[in-house]
Amino acid sequence: MRMLAIDIGGRRTGFAVGDVELGLAQPVGVIEHANEAELMDAVAGMVEAHRPEALLVGLPLNMDDSEGPAARRMRETAVRIGERSGLPVHLQDERLTSFEADSRMARSGRTHAGKKRIRDAIAAAALLEDYFASRR
Repeated sequence: MRMLAIDIGGRRTGFAVGDVELGLAQPVGVIEHANEAELMDAVAGMVEAHRPEALLVGLPLNMDDSEGPAARRMRETAVRIGERSGLPVHLQDERLTSFEADSRMARSGRTHAGKKRIRDAIAAAALLEDYFASRR
């Protein structure tokens, strides 16, 4: 099954695609958005481009595993994404995915600006890999 992972941020959102059976994930892009309408349009465009069978949205849990206001808002956003796309939406703990992305890029030779442009897509790929690992 093909999945599209979405690492939603306040201004930038990263996307990655992957295959559940193979357990592989690949970053596919980052979009900048000023509001939820732009985010929803971007998600719709990625769904059309990559034709996933399901979506994965990062859930920003607190370090003590509790859900704060950000997690509750993300659950609501995930519901709206599912309604718009018509696809099942899964949630996955996104703690430390940005740290993982930074670690992966540490020795890449990219400038700070170059890393910033792709960080969210790499975080989305890490999110998807965590999801695959949790299902094994």
